[in-house]
Amino acid sequence: MPTGTQKKGGEPGGGQRVPFLIVGSGIAGLYTALKLAEHSEVTLLTKDKLEESNTTYAQGGIAAAIDPQDSPDLHYQDTIKVGAGLCLPEAVSILAHEGKERVRDLIGLGVPFDLCEGEPALTKEAAHSRRRILHADGDATGREISRALTRLAAGKPRIRILEETAVISLLMQGGQCRGVLALLHDGNLERFFCPATILCTGGCGQVYASTTNPAVATGDGIALAYRAGAAVSNLEFIQFHPTALFLPPSPAFLISETVRGEGGVLVNARGARFMPRYHELADLAPRDVVARAILREMEITGSDRVFLDLEALAPDQIRSRFPNIHETCLQYGLDITREKIPVAPAAHYMMGGIFTDLEGQTTVPGLYACGETADPGVHGANRLASNSLLEGLVFGQRIVETLARRTPKGPDGPEAGGIEEEIPSETDPRSSSRDRQILREQMSARMGIVRNGPDLEKFIRFLDESRDPPPSPGLEPDYLELQNLRTVARLMARAALIRRESRGSHFRSDFPEIDPAWRRRIVLWKEEVEYVKIREGDAPAARRT
Repeated sequence: MPTGTQKKGGEPGGGQRVPFLIVGSGIAGLYTALKLAEHSEVTLLTKDKLEESNTTYAQGGIAAAIDPQDSPDLHYQDTIKVGAGLCLPEAVSILAHEGKERVRDLIGLGVPFDLCEGEPALTKEAAHSRRRILHADGDATGREISRALTRLAAGKPRIRILEETAVISLLMQGGQCRGVLALLHDGNLERFFCPATILCTGGCGQVYASTTNPAVATGDGIALAYRAGAAVSNLEFIQFHPTALFLPPSPAFLISETVRGEGGVLVNARGARFMPRYHELADLAPRDVVARAILREMEITGSDRVFLDLEALAPDQIRSRFPNIHETCLQYGLDITREKIPVAPAAHYMMGGIFTDLEGQTTVPGLYACGETADPGVHGANRLASNSLLEGLVFGQRIVETLARRTPKGPDGPEAGGIEEEIPSETDPRSSSRDRQILREQMSARMGIVRNGPDLEKFIRFLDESRDPPPSPGLEPDYLELQNLRTVARLMARAALIRRESRGSHFRSDFPEIDPAWRRRIVLWKEEVEYVKIREGDAPAARRT
């Protein structure tokens, strides 16, 4: 058993038996719950309110080749190109070809996408060769999707929703996931037993000091799965969004890529446009390119920010197309119809996650994963803008189809014998918000946009030296989140140290070039590393426990 966890065993005892269990309430969790409820009763656990997720904060939109001038093949090619050689071709093909139907599902479910002459209005984002981004309420797409799906899920008798319920551990028996141990809103513990547990817990942006992610994005699913013995992959690839509002002491706030798609341009502190010097696509270059270019321009000018110049957009256009950004900036004293927007990169999206096959199955039987917490191979080393919401839909549907074929529809309890639950306990239960802030500052300093071996080694030593396992673990939500952040941070740094090259969002100043020998996924198991080569037509495969 790895240091810093406590493993408990014994007879199953009490607990609730449920047919299917979903953890998380972003687009992946809600959509999967709605589709699965067509076959059976579903229990959905979420650690905050139902609508609090990364999905709610997504601005730009959702990509799908629905325009007659577009095609899934073009969408596939754009995604593969941005992924820098590490996308799994079959996974990307599934995303691009099945995505159209999933977006039509959203429309049928009542998501109010913006329209143009009766059809969904489409915009363009970085590295897309066509206008294929659907949006809602201008720049509030995620919020409108979340509202629609939340309303539907809350009204379904077959979907039981438990809010403010934090999953502490997966319940394991004989190498199989049998459910979860959860901390309920009233402070009581409850075990939920089921034949299929689906993790839709979102990303891990809160491991960084500056992030576009909400407070709930603490990497819980990745940490839970890893502790239970599941493989995780591509964790060195964290996407930094190039343009987050930088107006201290105001918090980082996403300035959607669609602002540049509609004509906004980046200028440095001296007012000079710079992206044409870095890439042929200029301001619509892939996000990793733009983020590093901004970092370089800040170094050149001695500034801590650059600016988005919206001079090409009329004030009325800004207010109607980007109402959320406009209103939020006004709250911070910035009128973007007259002033440039100060921006800097911030942690945004985890490209890797829990290793899954093309049906969402992890390497642990009975455990599935979907959305940002999962890695079926779609994003590779760098995510194409607006593919994230689509991924949750496409692979959520595939999980539902798999479970409808394979899994008994009745509640399922553990077999006779003991179950195991592994509760994290790396730090003292009295760990404070200051401990979390120190972790985030160290992560940002050592594991940011540009990395190097010595810094990564120092960060891993910092994590190891700051371990202080107590006699018994704490069970407060803040404490549990800190343990998950530490687990994910260590895994990310370990993967980044192993990958001795620069590719996509992973840039090593001591290995600044792409190395063809590293065209493979780094898969981490407990105490082990495995390498999975990328070959045309392959499906994800790693040995099973």
